[in-house]
Amino acid sequence: MIVETGAYLLALALALALAQAGLSAAGRARLSPVLAGAANGAAIASAAAVALAFGALVWAFVTSDFSVANVAANSHTDKPMLYKVAGAWGSHEGSLLLWCLVMTAFGAALARARGLPFQLKASAVAAQGSLSALFLAFAVFTSSPFVRLDSPPVQGAGLNPLLQDPALALHPPLLYAGYVGFSVCFSLAVAALVEGRANAPFWPAWGRWVRPWALASWALLTVGIALGSFWAYYELGWGGWWFWDPVENASFMPWLAGAALLHSAVVTERRGALAGWTVFLALLAFTFSMLGAFLVRSGVLTSVHAFAVDPERGSLLLAILGMTAGAAFVLYAWRAAQLKAGGLFAPVSREGALVLNNLFLTAAAATVLLGTLYPLILEAASGAAISVGPPYFNATFAPLMAVALLVLPLGPLLAWKRGDARGAIQRLWLAGAVAVGAGLLSLVLHQPRQGFAAAGIALGAWLIAGAVAEVAERLRLFRAPGHESLRRARGLPLAAWGMALAHAGLGVFVLGAVVETGFKVEAARPLAVGQALSAGPYEATLDDVRIVEGPNYLAEQAHLTVRTRDGRAGRAVTAERRFFPAGGQTTTEVGLDFRGLDDVYLTLGERRSEDGAPAWAVRMHFNPWARLIFLGPLLMALGGLLSLLDRRLRLGAGARRKPGETPG
Repeated sequence: MIVETGAYLLALALALALAQAGLSAAGRARLSPVLAGAANGAAIASAAAVALAFGALVWAFVTSDFSVANVAANSHTDKPMLYKVAGAWGSHEGSLLLWCLVMTAFGAALARARGLPFQLKASAVAAQGSLSALFLAFAVFTSSPFVRLDSPPVQGAGLNPLLQDPALALHPPLLYAGYVGFSVCFSLAVAALVEGRANAPFWPAWGRWVRPWALASWALLTVGIALGSFWAYYELGWGGWWFWDPVENASFMPWLAGAALLHSAVVTERRGALAGWTVFLALLAFTFSMLGAFLVRSGVLTSVHAFAVDPERGSLLLAILGMTAGAAFVLYAWRAAQLKAGGLFAPVSREGALVLNNLFLTAAAATVLLGTLYPLILEAASGAAISVGPPYFNATFAPLMAVALLVLPLGPLLAWKRGDARGAIQRLWLAGAVAVGAGLLSLVLHQPRQGFAAAGIALGAWLIAGAVAEVAERLRLFRAPGHESLRRARGLPLAAWGMALAHAGLGVFVLGAVVETGFKVEAARPLAVGQALSAGPYEATLDDVRIVEGPNYLAEQAHLTVRTRDGRAGRAVTAERRFFPAGGQTTTEVGLDFRGLDDVYLTLGERRSEDGAPAWAVRMHFNPWARLIFLGPLLMALGGLLSLLDRRLRLGAGARRKPGETPG
């Protein structure tokens, strides 16, 4: 009965989303606060209905109700409770319901937002309701997670063992919160185009309204991507943290567009400039999110991240993408004349630096888009199968991002409208000295052939030192009395602290990625008990291999001791090969020894015979500064959170209402 109630609630949510779109559009057309208020109530009720439907699906997984096809295909009685719950979004149908839950929740938040002008808010709520209705209709009519089986099995097939991991249990909800959060930016952009305002005061206010939604989505997406990267690092067992997988790219493209949107919206808010470009980026960020949903679910590519191999449903998703993005960009083209340029500014100015930042970010996103779609287009056109991997992205994406990051610390130190490049560079001389010193030190300590790594280390140090220099300039450190700097620190807006922390976090990530990629060491060979393997400054000895039984798997568990090559600092590490009887699959559980910023990374392979004695294939990686790869994005997301806590950037906050303006 609970399952049938969930199916009913999902259909009810669809009806409410349609009512939200229709009532809000009618309220906007008739300038009726009553109709608009009813639409807002429908948005909140739709989110509540989807939340209850999602709860019904989770209940079916928790109780192992194998009469539900989705549960039978993705769960098992012996699964730990965490993975029973996570199984609710471990399939196409369940993850789509999670998508709808996040979308309607953001729609409810938009409906409750204060400070937006009546007409703009009504148009945005209508656009958000239309998006929700399209995806809810797709879920109800083609991808319902509540379908019953005529002959339910005694046991389910079980969730993919690769997905049975705590990080991946949290990864989809956070990723979707970021992905789908950009739908509000999309709806606000559509609403602005519908309103077609040409007056100058409108666009700075609109930039202020869209920024908190973009910031929240970008921060959540940052954490989601970092968790997915960490999962790939320690679960897949290949020693890497990013593979330029097409599905990884699908989440990275909206992140890049969102980062560009954040910087462009600042210019629109502060100077009324780049309104058309900011609207375009707001449309593009969610378009990339929908493209990611299509790539993951259509079957056009093969990936461990993919949810479905169903061309028919993929065609429907492509139709949704074409309808929504196509209509929005046609509207954008129609209203282009209304998107005035706004305030003028010199090339050397804070606006100019942010424009340059945007150009390189969007160009980088374009290279990722081309590298992701080109193999699919080529195969569809000619039948030839090719793959685009790291060499392409290293040659195209990396140089573009390097230039963008090189310019990044200059922007906050330039004045609006017309800046002083020489003065900004002078204020960054110490940061430049730190960066050059870090690069030269790397060349001295390592071989000269590591010139690219040294340049990357200098770039990471430049970003961190530049963020520190920015804060020091704001506080007038070393140029004003201590009590004056302290007073300035207390009065500095949280958004300024957040921006500096996000830029520093980016530098931390760059340092980790460059050092890990440039200086990692790998070794592999069969080991019998008592034998050792070395990589970098560490040595691992195989002490024992045992058979252990988990809650729903059997495993060969290797016990190793990792110590420095001089025999000190020994630590016990375990690595496993797990076999899951329910699905007949084998997975690798990595053994990680955290050594400060470094990782010693161990994987256990198949058993074999060496000179008549049993031996196991052991692979060892020394990954220097790998901790920074995952710490950097967390600092960036924390910077976003600090900015959101700023009173001026609270979600849904807008300009003060003018006398006589209709409340939203």
